[in-house]
Parts: sequence; structure tokens; C-alpha cells
Amino acid sequence: MSQPPRQVFVFTGHLMDAPGRAQPRFTPAMEPAAAARIGQALDAEGAGPQDLGLTQGAAGGDLLFAEACIGRGVALRLLLPRPEPDFINTSLLPVLQGERWLQRYRTVRAALAGPPQEPRDADAGADPYARCNLLMLDLAHALQPHSVCLIALWDGCEGKAGGTAHMVELMRARGGRVVWIDTHTL
Repeated sequence: MSQPPRQVFVFTGHLMDAPGRAQPRFTPAMEPAAAARIGQALDAEGAGPQDLGLTQGAAGGDLLFAEACIGRGVALRLLLPRPEPDFINTSLLPVLQGERWLQRYRTVRAALAGPPQEPRDADAGADPYARCNLLMLDLAHALQPHSVCLIALWDGCEGKAGGTAHMVELMRARGGRVVWIDTHTL
């Protein structure tokens, strides 16, 4: 993308549940509805080839968003919170159907114009997910200061730094636009 994007879509969303999760939050049964709602959100915003999508690429909402962007010709960049081997072991394999999500990640990765952006050594010490949330928002606003939209696949509950609630809070603090897909409605 040689010119600035017309719009930047940043995605945050829940990781697919891990086996044995005490309180289910995002189950495989919710996946088709979540994929449809993410696609509808992009369509409602007029997403297309002049736009850019940013996400981490984790199993669940991130990869559903990535696939929806690719399907609409939206340029896509993955920003990883950890070096790729660690990311695979923490954000893809531990979930329900982890091997299937890893294959989907590899398919998305192969469709990218360049490799995922990994953290720099100078970033060591900070919470990697909180740091990545900030990096995605900073990059989005640097590339297109007037048209950034956060799409959040979220249950609406408070969470820890670096999670979906954190990202929504950061975006709202910047006065940004948030499209909330409530997982309770899937």
C-alpha cells in the first residue's frame, strides 16, 4: 500500500476458549456467527482494497477478522505480541482445535505482503499484549489519523491489561470509533 489507507480497521477479540475453561466465553459453536458478524461490520464500514486491517492473529476473533479482510481485499498486517514461535505456543495451539487454528494462521500468513511484525528487543519487560494493543492503535492513528475503527468481539466484561477490554478502553480514551460485537448475542 503506497498511499495512506482510506480507513484503518483495528481488531481485538477473545481468544477461542481453551479446553476445560471454567466459564466458556468464545466456543467453537459461536465461530460461524462471529465470522458473519465480523464480515457484516466490515461491510457496514465499506471496507475494501483502499483500507488496512491490523490485528494480532490469535486463534478466534483475530483470525476470523484476518480472513474477512483477505476476502474483501483489505490489506492486512499482523502485529505479534511475542516472537512467532512463542505466539504460536501461547495464542494458537492451547485453544480448542488448536491445530486447525494454526493451519488457518499459516494460510493467513501466506496471504500477507510481508511477515508479521514481531516485538523489538527494546520492548522486553512490558506486558506483551498491552504493548501490542498500544502499538496497533499508535500505528493505525499514524497511518490514518481521521478514520480508525476498532472492531471488538467482546463479552463486555472487564479484563486484564492487554486483553480485549483494555483495547476498547484505550480506543474510547482516544475518542475513537468502536464497533462492538457482543459475544452474548452469538
